[in-house]
Amino acid sequence: MKILHILDHSLPLQSGYAFRSRNILRSQKGAALDPVALTSPKHEASWKRPSPAAERIDGIAVHRSGPVAGGNGVIGEGAVVWRLRSRIRTLIERERPAVIHAHSPVLNALAALVEARRARIPLVYEIRAFWEDAAADLGTYGSSSAKYRLVRALETAVCRRADRVVTICEGLRRDLLGRGIEPRKVAVVPNAVDPSEFSLSEAWTGGNGRFGRPGAQTVAFIGSFYHYEGLDLLIEACGRLMARHPNLRLLLVGGGPMEARLRDLAERRGMSDSVLFAGRIPHREVAQAYGAADFLVYPRKSMRLTELVTPLKPLEAMALGKPVAASSVGGHRELIRDGETGMLFPPDDVPGLASAVSALLSSPSLRERIGRQGRDWVLRERTWKKNALRYRKLYADMVGE
Repeated sequence: MKILHILDHSLPLQSGYAFRSRNILRSQKGAALDPVALTSPKHEASWKRPSPAAERIDGIAVHRSGPVAGGNGVIGEGAVVWRLRSRIRTLIERERPAVIHAHSPVLNALAALVEARRARIPLVYEIRAFWEDAAADLGTYGSSSAKYRLVRALETAVCRRADRVVTICEGLRRDLLGRGIEPRKVAVVPNAVDPSEFSLSEAWTGGNGRFGRPGAQTVAFIGSFYHYEGLDLLIEACGRLMARHPNLRLLLVGGGPMEARLRDLAERRGMSDSVLFAGRIPHREVAQAYGAADFLVYPRKSMRLTELVTPLKPLEAMALGKPVAASSVGGHRELIRDGETGMLFPPDDVPGLASAVSALLSSPSLRERIGRQGRDWVLRERTWKKNALRYRKLYADMVGE
C-alpha cells in the first residue's frame, strides 16, 4: 500500500520533527508499506542551500517543493499552500497513493485536504503539537491574538474534515475531543525509539571523551534550549547542591534562544567550571553524550504546550537504560511512572528539582533500578516497529482492506 506523506521538512535538516519523520518512513517500509514523502517549501527556507527535486533517504523517495516567493504573513503562507497543492497533485498522478498522510503544521494539511478530496483519496492528518501554542511561547504572536484564534480554528476545521487524525499523545487527543472531533476518528501513535539506533554499550562507556570528566557525577540535559524547557531552574538547582555534591557537573547538549541567558546565569552563580555547554552535536554522537551522563533531567515548566505534548528525548535516554528525572507536567506523566520508570518532581519548583537530583546522585542502586525498568518499558511499549503496525491497521481500516 503506497502512502504519500506531506512533511514540513526532513533530513538532512536535523530536528526532532525530522527524526520522527524518518522513523515513520523507515518503520513503515519495514512493515511492508510503500511510503513516499513530499516536503513543503519551508524545508528550502530552513535548509538555505540548493536541494534536488527529489532524493532518496534510507532508500525512500523524498520529493521537494522548492522555494516560494512572498515573504512572511498571509501572502507567504498562501504561497506555501499553493505550491504544495501543485506538487501534491503531480505526485498523486505519478504515484497513485492509497492514502495521503499530512503532518503538522496545519498548512500542510490544508493543501493535502483540497487535493485528497479532488482525487477522492482518504486523508490522515497527524498533529505533533498545536503550532499556535509553540508560536505563542516563542513570542511570534500572543495566545489572545487574532492570529492564534485563526490558526486554532483552522486546525479544528481540518480535523473535522480529515478521514482520520493522529496525535502523538493522549493530551493532544483529549484537547481535540474537547473541540468536538469524533472520538472514532482520533488515534494516538506516540513518540517512540528504534533500539538499533543507539548502542547500549557505547552509551554506558560514553564518558570517555569530550563529554566526560574523570571522577565527576554528571547530570545532563540533551535537547533544545527553549524557555519552556526550564534549564534556568536546573542551573539554579544544581548550584544549590554544589556544597553537598562537590563532584556534580552539569552537561547541557544542544542550543537555542535561551543559550546566552543560560551561560550568563551559570557565570553569575559562579558555576562556569561546573556547567559544560557542549553545543549542538551530530546525531551519530548523541549516544556518547548520553553515555557521559549518570542520569538525565528534563525540568519543563508548566504551560499549555508542555502539559499537552510528550517530548522524545526522555524516551531516548530510557531506551539506553539511563535514569530520567522530569517535572510532572502532563507530557512527562504519559512517559514516566514515578519511582518505577523514572522520577517526577513538581514543575517550576527549584527545591523539588534539587531534591530529585540529590536523591539520584546519592543512590547508585536507585539509578540502576529505574534505569533498567525505564528501558524495559520503552522496549515493550514504545518502539517504531510497534508504531508501524498501528499505522498499517489505521490505513487498512480507511481503505477497507
